Amino acid sequence: MAAPQKSESVPASPALGRSLLWPVAAVGLGFLLVYNSFDASAGVTPAPAVVSLPAPSASAASSAPSSTPSLLPSGLPRSEPERISIKSIAVDAPFTPLSIGSSGRLDPPPANDANLAGWFKDGATPGERGTSVVAGHVDTKTGPAVFLLLSTLKAGNTVDITREDGVVATFEVDSVETFSKTDFPNNRVYADKGTAQLRLITCGGNYDKKAKDYEDNVVVFAHLASVKST
Repeated sequence: MAAPQKSESVPASPALGRSLLWPVAAVGLGFLLVYNSFDASAGVTPAPAVVSLPAPSASAASSAPSSTPSLLPSGLPRSEPERISIKSIAVDAPFTPLSIGSSGRLDPPPANDANLAGWFKDGATPGERGTSVVAGHVDTKTGPAVFLLLSTLKAGNTVDITREDGVVATFEVDSVETFSKTDFPNNRVYADKGTAQLRLITCGGNYDKKAKDYEDNVVVFAHLASVKST
């Protein structure tokens, strides 16, 4: 798990200096994302993991939100996330949408806000059919950040995401795994399973001082377990 003294982000471009970057390129029906890190000389430290993100399905469920299990296989209608809550690791944070910037990379969450999660706005929204991607810093220049304890989650833990439509989508964790950024299993992490899936991602593993980067990415695999109205 990353030391809380370092900060994390995705380098957008030489001009932007430090920032957590996800280089993105269209590949088939998806995008290519690279989760990079800050320059350690600036006191920042995330790492790159190449992953393939399938595009959101065009056939999201159109029926009204409900706690009825029949909605779960196909997912919910599209609705932007507003807040994420993970009680087991004391996470309670708002969302900011992440998009592809002028550099051709996915912009990271602002590094000056430790308690902020980002979601890839051109992918599936949480609860919608497909794989929804949520990213957060493990630390910032000021100390621990929103996903500092992400690697400590266990199978069976739950993640609540409050959506703009007033629905709370509850995801159950299936597994938490750490992957080397040099051997990231793109298809396994981002494949569309035909159901509503959630992936939470942050940096992890050892910090390589020479490379000025974390060596791994922590990925939480979760599926939509229930929904309710607020």
